[in-house]
Amino acid sequence: MSRALAGMVDAFVIVGLGLAVQFGAGAVRLLVSGPPFRLPDPPVWLSGLCGWTIALLYLAGSWVVTGSTVGGRLLGLRVTVRSGGPPGVLRALARAALCVVFPLGLLWIPVSRRRASVQDLVLATAVRHDRM
Repeated sequence: MSRALAGMVDAFVIVGLGLAVQFGAGAVRLLVSGPPFRLPDPPVWLSGLCGWTIALLYLAGSWVVTGSTVGGRLLGLRVTVRSGGPPGVLRALARAALCVVFPLGLLWIPVSRRRASVQDLVLATAVRHDRM
């Protein structure tokens, strides 16, 4: 349950980052072409690609730097490798890509004895409860 709640918090953070990017692009457009202020209206494929990229960079960057996303930090969760340290850049990017592309892999958590997702099993990572 804590991983699901952390995921929901992270989804809100990613949406907020996406809105910040849109407002930033609107501000640049305002500076370059003048009033009125308008948010960009990119094609659907470009919006999807930007959203996927923001999610990928947010998740991987958080796991590499602190081992935890905002949602994970709030709920006391930390992603580690088997040795206990945070994942490296490539492993974090691969885990983030799997989480974004194949979120159904998270449904394996309740079935697994280790409470591991498919992403954890494939990349030899673990989500641990972190005492703050």
